[in-house]
Amino acid sequence: MSRNAPARPTLPGHAVGLSGHALATTATSLRPLWNRTAEWECRLEMIATARRFLYLSTYYLEYDGYGTQLLTALLRAQARGVAVSLLIDRFGQTLGGVLMTSGVKAALVSRLDELRAAGATVTFYSPPYVIQRRVGGGQHVKIQVSEAGEALFGSSNVTASSFEHWHEYAVAVRGPVVPVLLASYDEIGGQIAQDHLRHLEAIAVGVSDTPADAVPLDYWFCNPNLHQGPLGPLWWRGRNIVTDRLVDMMHAARRRIQLTAFYFKPAPVLMHAVLEAARRGVTVEVYHSHREALPATDVAWIAAATSYDQLLAAGVRIYEHRGGEHSKIVLVDERWVAFGSYNFEDAAHDRLAEAMLATRDARAVADAAAIFAGLSEDPENVVVTPAFRRGHSRWQWWRLAIMGRFKRWM
Repeated sequence: MSRNAPARPTLPGHAVGLSGHALATTATSLRPLWNRTAEWECRLEMIATARRFLYLSTYYLEYDGYGTQLLTALLRAQARGVAVSLLIDRFGQTLGGVLMTSGVKAALVSRLDELRAAGATVTFYSPPYVIQRRVGGGQHVKIQVSEAGEALFGSSNVTASSFEHWHEYAVAVRGPVVPVLLASYDEIGGQIAQDHLRHLEAIAVGVSDTPADAVPLDYWFCNPNLHQGPLGPLWWRGRNIVTDRLVDMMHAARRRIQLTAFYFKPAPVLMHAVLEAARRGVTVEVYHSHREALPATDVAWIAAATSYDQLLAAGVRIYEHRGGEHSKIVLVDERWVAFGSYNFEDAAHDRLAEAMLATRDARAVADAAAIFAGLSEDPENVVVTPAFRRGHSRWQWWRLAIMGRFKRWM
């Protein structure tokens, strides 16, 4: 019923190694999509106006009002001759499945089969080795692009959580960055028709006399599953270029670091960089999700809370958003911003394909600064203080003490 497509490195003009890709590119336009309705309408409009091809990748698709609306739009596009390609992470879909009843999941399977029968390519990505699959390896990159030459890139999944409850951040971009994004689709389990890629490259060449107002971008991408052996992330000591670049951002900070994450529980090297920045006097603000933001389980919150004492002692300011913070934005000194799919967690470093766009462009930086200004005033953001443990039972204390040892897998 589904295929596991092999991932093949094809990113044009890339710097490649064990760590992945870092590529300098540009956007002739970059439109921020913090507003949930604006992003959803942009997604549907791209599908409705596509005439030749449409690619979309997501971590999971929930068969709620958003999932049904998206699949209906994709089916209509395929029926009018658009080559539709939908890529879903297999492990992510399994996790998302806990939000759906068995009947709803069966209805989703039937709808995906209908999309395939119409001629669309529907792929579930799984990494090549058994251990990788068992410990949650997969792809977490969210890209949507059509022949019109615009791409959506950000943090959102196809679910009501992303468009009605949690904060998310995406951008709509045009220009040379678009074929770069589509090329990496090949390395997260998708399949690209080369004439589609050439079409987007031709559009980019048509505007490559870079206008003065173009946005300079760095694209950071890594799928660690491609660089591991049969043991997967177990004892893996490879480099992840996205992690490395985020560490560079922490090291470069002189005044202020502001960041958002689903639950802040980063890989040790990134945690060390954040703590080191705070200890040398940089103001560090972490905005992530409250324990109540994920009703299905509080395990992710427990994994994050195990580091609260250490972070607070270093002077890090921690905010928990009751509705859920799922965006991934890093702003340094209000001069350098990165955004995309990378969660501050171990899985983003050694199990999941992740990608970020970064820029020092004043317009993109100002957009991010405005978002953080709003977050600082949001009454749904709860400040974590050293007294946070008083609000929890002995059972929760025990879980913090014991489960913290397994943070890497939570």
